[in-house]
Amino acid sequence: MATKHFLIFSSYQISYNQLNFFQGGKGITDLKPVLQNIFGENLVEKDEFLEAFSKECQCISDVVTNGNSIKRDASGEDDLSAEIVRVELQGAAAYLYSRLVSLVLLLVEGSTPIDITEHGWEMLLIVKKAELESSASKFQLLGFAAVHHFYYYPESTRLRISQILVLPPYQGEGHGRLLLEAINSIAESENMYDVTIEDPSDYLQYVRSSIDCLRLLTFEPIKPALGAMVLSLEQTNLSKRTRSSIMVPPSDLAETVRQKLKINKKQFLRCWEILIYLHLDAENLKCIDNFRACIYDRTKGELLGGASGTNGKRLVQVPTSFDEDTSFAVFWTKEGGDEDNQTVQQQPEDLATQEEQLNELVDNQMEEIAEVAKNVASRGKDKLAA
Repeated sequence: MATKHFLIFSSYQISYNQLNFFQGGKGITDLKPVLQNIFGENLVEKDEFLEAFSKECQCISDVVTNGNSIKRDASGEDDLSAEIVRVELQGAAAYLYSRLVSLVLLLVEGSTPIDITEHGWEMLLIVKKAELESSASKFQLLGFAAVHHFYYYPESTRLRISQILVLPPYQGEGHGRLLLEAINSIAESENMYDVTIEDPSDYLQYVRSSIDCLRLLTFEPIKPALGAMVLSLEQTNLSKRTRSSIMVPPSDLAETVRQKLKINKKQFLRCWEILIYLHLDAENLKCIDNFRACIYDRTKGELLGGASGTNGKRLVQVPTSFDEDTSFAVFWTKEGGDEDNQTVQQQPEDLATQEEQLNELVDNQMEEIAEVAKNVASRGKDKLAA
């Protein structure tokens, strides 16, 4: 009689039943020797699997019990049963991370394991108490974030979010937002330099920008400059501009935001554009056109540098077998030298393609800004009215 065997791989269980390849024939009745050659020591009996599963569930309870619970201000949309626990990434917490990292590699594109032997790593767990008393663990793990404290010259510390993952069954319930808000709270309470995120996905950036814009809506120091910028877009006509127009906040304001809210400069500039868009009259086409013109000029400046001169960036169409419509190269000219030798002569069709690609990129950015603004408006109606 064939026995049933189990393979442990993270939290997944694979069973193998009796096989009979030939009707009426002898077939294979014992898979263990065959699978043992393939999977080695990973292949275990059912009882051993259940024992290991029980121990690893207990590991979650131990880590949560020994961690520090982070207090938060719950809103009406929050899951009140969810709790955020902060732990140093060592000992039992490091072991738990080693069991979770396979999910990060599987579910987060481009992710890599972190070096938990390096000093300064912490993990934030979002959990809630198990609903069934018969559960192997007292807590259900909903998601986690791995963050790193690293030195910032001369006497400060930056907080970098390296990985953040909400487990698939619990996604879309606001748990990722709670993790980000907890990290912001830590940065403010411990007076860190700022908070950064390592290669955020588009959706994570969307959530992050929504959170930061809501925080900035009630931040009094930005209101005068924000109002002045909105008024300028309402009263001017940038369609006939002769030089680039950008919507940059005062430099001292960016520093104030960093000091008080721990929002880094790059993120603040992104939120600044969203907040301006949020305060514009969507039915005033001149305002929206002026806003888009500023996004266009900013994007063009980032990609191509100065519109003229010898030290800016240059974008040149490069024919390839991959995709002729979207293949190009960007390069910088060197300082000094003969200006004529550094000027790139582009054909009219190249300039037309470049303009088309630039407008497509600007349209995508406008859509992203509008999406975040819509989310902020729906969640921050009381703050907008203030």
